[in-house]
Parts: sequence; C-alpha cells; structure tokens
Amino acid sequence: MFSGDRFCWNLDPSLSRAVTDNLATALGFVSRVRIDGTTGNGYQAAPMEQLIRGFDRALRTLTGQHRAKRPSPAQQTDSGEGIQEELSLEDARHSAGLMRVNHTGEVCAQALYDGQAATARNPEVTQALSAAGDEEVDHLMWCEDRLRDLDARPSVLNPLFYGASWALGAVTGLLGDRTSLAFVEATEDQVVKHLDRHLESLPENDVKSRAVVTQMRADEARHGDEAFAMGGSRLSAVQKRAMAAVAKVMTATTYRI
Repeated sequence: MFSGDRFCWNLDPSLSRAVTDNLATALGFVSRVRIDGTTGNGYQAAPMEQLIRGFDRALRTLTGQHRAKRPSPAQQTDSGEGIQEELSLEDARHSAGLMRVNHTGEVCAQALYDGQAATARNPEVTQALSAAGDEEVDHLMWCEDRLRDLDARPSVLNPLFYGASWALGAVTGLLGDRTSLAFVEATEDQVVKHLDRHLESLPENDVKSRAVVTQMRADEARHGDEAFAMGGSRLSAVQKRAMAAVAKVMTATTYRI
C-alpha cells in the first residue's frame, strides 16, 4: 500500500500463513516422507508441499512477515560503548541506500536458497540449504528494521529480483548438488566482498548499520565455507565475473528505488 511518499509491502501478519495453510488443507497433498539414512528429523517434502512452502516463503519475504530468531546487532549498540551520533541528512540517505541494497540482497538470498532446495537431489543438501535460508531471515529482518529506523523503505523492485533469483536457484539445483553448492560458495564470496565495500562506505558514526553489516559478513563467510565443505566445487573466474556484473545491476538500481 501507499503511505505518503513511501511505498510499503504491507499485509495482515496472518494472511500469508492463512492462505498457505488453507491451500494445503484444500489440496490435501501435504505429506512428509521419511528418507532412509538421514537423521531423525530428515524427510523429503512432497512436491505440493514444496510448492506451498515456496509460496508461503515468498509472501512472507516480500511482505516483511518473517521473524528474526536472533536479536539485531543494532540493538546491542544501545547499551554498548559509544552512542551513535546524529546522522546528517546526507549520511542518513546514504546509509539508507546501502541498507536497501543489503535488504534486496537478502530477498534474493531467500529466493536462491528456496529455489535450490526445491531441486536439490541429496536430502542433506536440501536441509543445509534450508537451514542457511532460515539464518538469512535474520539478515532480512535486521535490514528491514534498520531501514525503518532510517525512515526509508525497501526497494519496489524486490518482487522482480525474488522471481529471477528463485528461477536461477532452481536451475542451478537441477544441474546437480555439486554445482549448486559451488554456486552458493561463489555467491557468498561475492556477498562478503560487497559487504566489505559497504563497511568502508558507511558513515563511521552509523554504528547501528555497521553492527548489522559486520554480523552479516561473518554469517555469509561461514555459509560459503560450509557449502564448499559439503562438496561444492569452485566456479571459474569467468563465471564469477558474470555474477559480479549481475550484482552491480541490482546494487545500482536498488540503492535509490
């Protein structure tokens, strides 16, 4: 909905969950099939359940209905050493632009992980991708909260980037788990470099945004290491340059819109 000069993806908090729950009940296709050789919690979702879960995640991602499991690092600065100084209008706008880019990046991460998990062949890889996606929810909500603090909005291009990222993730998953994990490792490597640039660019006195980005960087680096440890290969330099070029398009557009 529109509110003044701000565009917000607002939805009744219970709507996305109600829609997916009712859809699951009506279709009667939600089931969990145990997989031999996995842990006690291991299962493979039926195709319709995967579809419903994906629909639910997309709604919650694009409407801000997720909930972070960990407190935002920005909150810890309230009682930590040093208090954030008043940001100038120019600095606040710059911080908002960078955090908007980071928020869209996390929207893309939700879609990528969900798309890859939907087409992964190994149940352990599926679970690992889903777990990483769940942790990325924290990043998503931390960025959204920080945007709200800066009186800024998420990018209106988020639905477009979500759809494109989900399709890319699904196609990557179809190429095999080794390729899928390689893509995760390469993506996280790009994200770490991207966040390093943001840490250099963020105003020094914006301690809240810097705290969020610092923790995000640590998590992303770990996700990349875990993907490689699970058997992911390394993408070529040409492939990584292509990924960087696509990331630049996203960064340039979402910084302002």
